[in-house]
Amino acid sequence: MAPDVGVPAGTLRHLTVTLDENARWAPHRGRQAGHQRLAPPHRSMPHPVITRLEPLRPRGLIVRLHLDRGDPLEVALEAVEKMGLGPGDELPGPRRDHLLEADARWRVREAALSLLSFRARTRSELARKLRKKEFPSHLVDACLDTLEERGLVDDAAVAAAFVRDRLRFRPRGRVRLTQELRGKGVDSNVVERVIDDVMEQAEVTDTDLALEVVDGWISRQRPEVLDALKPSAPRDGRDRIRRRLHAFLARRGFRGEAVQAALERASSRDPETK
Repeated sequence: MAPDVGVPAGTLRHLTVTLDENARWAPHRGRQAGHQRLAPPHRSMPHPVITRLEPLRPRGLIVRLHLDRGDPLEVALEAVEKMGLGPGDELPGPRRDHLLEADARWRVREAALSLLSFRARTRSELARKLRKKEFPSHLVDACLDTLEERGLVDDAAVAAAFVRDRLRFRPRGRVRLTQELRGKGVDSNVVERVIDDVMEQAEVTDTDLALEVVDGWISRQRPEVLDALKPSAPRDGRDRIRRRLHAFLARRGFRGEAVQAALERASSRDPETK
């Protein structure tokens, strides 16, 4: 008599599974107990193989790697050469990742050098520009470290050139110069040292610069404005013009004694000799 196990007699099924390090065992229905079926061993797909390197215009610095399967890769020739890759070489996952990382490093460096070719920039300015191009931060930092070591990124040199340019063409006080350089990401200690050095070399002080600026202001004013600054002019009008001139000087970074000297210069200037 067939055992009452909920299925028709004669259709009892056996399910057997054993484990092996090197093969997968598959459940097999309809065999007698103790019989096992070995599934085919797992075979990994072969790695893609480079079939051709195609230089891309304009200078051939980028090449297209054609593979025996999958989409081609466009990467820096420098990255390919450093890894010694060529037709017939396999490109497994880790090697592909290494290649793409080397390509990204090359692209960051080229972008940084391109920015520097237009004008000198501080490290902070370069970092902001490169991150806007969506380069990873760790690659940007590594690139800028290398450029600093080679003297291609020098915050002190950029700051000094900026201050010299300001003194020559658009005089500004120490406060404004400091604000502008800090806005470029220059360290505060570097800013202070650079401003001291450049002003000492130029043999100018904040007061000298304020007087130069106020002379330009005076040359643009109508005679009645300058008359209103004279000590003999009505106080209300004189105070209003002085406040306006004081704000003008403050916006340009002058403070204290430099401002007072400039106000006195404006008050004593003869409208006929401006």
